[in-house]
Amino acid sequence: MHDLIQDLRDQNVLLVHPRDRSADELLQQVNRIGCNFEHMWPLPRTLPDKFDMVFVDVTDQSPQELKAFLDRRERPITTIAIVGYENPSTLDVILEIGAHSVLMKPVRAAGVLSSMLMARRFQSEQVRYEKDLSKLREKLENVQKVNDAKFILMRHRGITEREAYDLIRKQAMAKRTTTTEIAQSIINAESILSNMGDT
Repeated sequence: MHDLIQDLRDQNVLLVHPRDRSADELLQQVNRIGCNFEHMWPLPRTLPDKFDMVFVDVTDQSPQELKAFLDRRERPITTIAIVGYENPSTLDVILEIGAHSVLMKPVRAAGVLSSMLMARRFQSEQVRYEKDLSKLREKLENVQKVNDAKFILMRHRGITEREAYDLIRKQAMAKRTTTTEIAQSIINAESILSNMGDT
């Protein structure tokens, strides 16, 4: 738990909310936790990259403007939505912007820390899952390239699938590269030869 709270203290936090009692209560609690924080209102056009976490009032806000505000960054940000009431349109906004946690107004000190911890945990897991998914997609694409290259060799050389794969693997070892690189070279060569045949 100590490590999680220390992680929060290293965060640069932005509050996008009208300056009222809820904003003051939230800023005081964020200050007690030990975060660096700033306040902005109305909703800025862009979200500066220096911030790691943003509390944003989504009440009566355009989901398109909120999404544009949050998406114009090079790295992901932990987002905590602040809502004045629950109705279908507000819930749609929360889901559409991909908020990692929610605070209800009027904001009270109790609940801010747990909301921040849950949001950080959710966001870090989301980033990890996206990285894992990206690696899995790349692996599947590479498998497909090797399969495509095998069928090209089978068609042109009249060899079996096993022989085609062994040929790709031997070439990869000889050239000190990957089977995917060799497969891509075979696919590119096939494409060039096909285009030459068309002309």
